[in-house]
Amino acid sequence: MVLEAAAVPNDAAVLTDADAAELYDLQYPWAGPHPSHPYYAELMMAADSVLDVGCGTGSMLHFARDSGHRGRLVGLDPDPAMLDRARRRTDLEWVLGRAEDARWDREFELATMVSHAFQCLLGDDELRRSLAAIRAALRDGGRFAFETRHPQARAWLEWEPVNASEATDATGRRLRVFHHVESVEGDLVTFTETTSLADGAVLRTDRGTLRFLDVPALNEFLTGAGFAVEAQYGDWDRGPLTGASREIITIARRV
Repeated sequence: MVLEAAAVPNDAAVLTDADAAELYDLQYPWAGPHPSHPYYAELMMAADSVLDVGCGTGSMLHFARDSGHRGRLVGLDPDPAMLDRARRRTDLEWVLGRAEDARWDREFELATMVSHAFQCLLGDDELRRSLAAIRAALRDGGRFAFETRHPQARAWLEWEPVNASEATDATGRRLRVFHHVESVEGDLVTFTETTSLADGAVLRTDRGTLRFLDVPALNEFLTGAGFAVEAQYGDWDRGPLTGASREIITIARRV
């Protein structure tokens, strides 16, 4: 997302990029209860080398190393503040860049793109370049595992201030995080994310856009990039895609 200036009271401290990265770790700890975590942990621990595209603060790769992974673990992310937090661990590799910037050649058994990061690939050309770079980084037969929200669930309808979440930052302040959808144009949803103090004083506003591809469009991009769709699930228990699925959870293999 692109940070925009927000109007804040003079006595309120604005959340910096570093603060936002720290808050993200507090809100979404990888050791937490989200059902995607054991799913990806199983895939990572079975692979001798993993490239995590859009690794954020690196918490998933930190978890893998702490869980006994002894192979190569590499994180790629375009956000310097997020990557600064990832680099607290020096027993892994960290690279600043976007998916399309990847320049590895047949070096990984598994590539991942978690936490709906795939939806940040907005344009057709960007998506094609990104898939080509990820495929090139994989060995023959290597797998690319990721998830994207299923457009049929229209998750953006829930992204309104009434559904705000609360968090506590490292200083003990109670914060409120809420979203507001600005527009839905085709498969692109643009929204803002606002972080405020409990009394409503705004600390930070971020604006972003996500792409919601349906299954046929997604699979067309994958096959066009040289992947075969090995499996697709509608939930984290590996259930089938149905008319009620909220996720499209995909494993694609380099062919």
